[in-house]
Amino acid sequence: MNTCFIILAAGESKRFKSSTPKPYHLYKGKPLLLHSIDKAKKYGKFSKIVLVINQKHKAHVKKLKIKNVKIVTGGNTRAESAYKALKSIKNNRIKNVLIHDAARPNFTIKLLNKLNEKLKTSDCVIPAIKSLDSIKQKDLNIVKNLNRKNIYLIQTPQAFNYKKLYALQINKGPEISDDANLFVRAGKKITIIKGEINNKKITLNSDIKYNNSIKYGLGFDVHRLVPKKKLYLGGIKIPYTLGTLGHSDGDPVLHAITDAILGACSMGDIGEKFSDKNKKFKNIRSTILLNEIVKQAKNNGYSINNLDINIITQKPKIQKYKKQITNSIGKICNISSSQINIKGKTTEKLGVIGKEKAIACEVIASIIRYD
Repeated sequence: MNTCFIILAAGESKRFKSSTPKPYHLYKGKPLLLHSIDKAKKYGKFSKIVLVINQKHKAHVKKLKIKNVKIVTGGNTRAESAYKALKSIKNNRIKNVLIHDAARPNFTIKLLNKLNEKLKTSDCVIPAIKSLDSIKQKDLNIVKNLNRKNIYLIQTPQAFNYKKLYALQINKGPEISDDANLFVRAGKKITIIKGEINNKKITLNSDIKYNNSIKYGLGFDVHRLVPKKKLYLGGIKIPYTLGTLGHSDGDPVLHAITDAILGACSMGDIGEKFSDKNKKFKNIRSTILLNEIVKQAKNNGYSINNLDINIITQKPKIQKYKKQITNSIGKICNISSSQINIKGKTTEKLGVIGKEKAIACEVIASIIRYD
């Protein structure tokens, strides 16, 4: 299917009231707009993904190091931003397009499937939920009762036949608050499907709810260095004459991170979860163990906010591997590299670490629990 997914993130976010623009504010452990990008990639049925950004936010975008996404600078209104995105793919032979607000991170892949299925018989498909509240309309001093049975709260993503939407965009105006308005104004047929209760738009800073503020956990691990063993640090194989001795692959960095997350979430410790008495964990990669704990934490409503990591080793020096290790940890924990800080430390040749007989790691993890 030659379909494009467009994410609009070019607004000023004035109502959000934060020094960090809303699309780049952390939500459930990662910047808000990355939820939409990652979900679109996971869906795997879009031939192209386009992100529309605010000119003022280019530095924030650069930090995210977004790959395989076309980035377009938006306009002064939502309608202008949508038009610029549509124009940017004019020569890509796109048949259908889905347009989504980055401020709605909780849509599901099931919804994407429903939208694409309905596009087979409609040129405009929009998700909506019916109002549960009584509705009134005030015009000057006159108040009217409206029948809530006929009131729909419209959501995104919205799905369209690309050519027909692009043709209607010629008559765009500042009053166009979503792309389906163009079809309404032109008297075109619209198909409404059932939306999702959790697919709410984040508008105010208070819309991002979390309990108990930030919790912290401390992790520490040390492994002996021995011949004829591989050395893994942060999930990366490090070329060195010695390796770490352990029941698993002996990665002290991932073990310390695992314990720090478990501590912050009050979920026990790594020994309880993955006993060295259990043969199935013999020589297992620590990436698998950490990935499992990240999943368990997420299932319990926790998200990783930040990891501060000290890797303590006389040799090898880890400076040239820091970027690789950071990327590896970010991928396992499903967080941005900007949420990870790594420091290389030595013991000034003191003790077993200073004598190059061991490597240790200590980690402080900060965790947020969201509603």
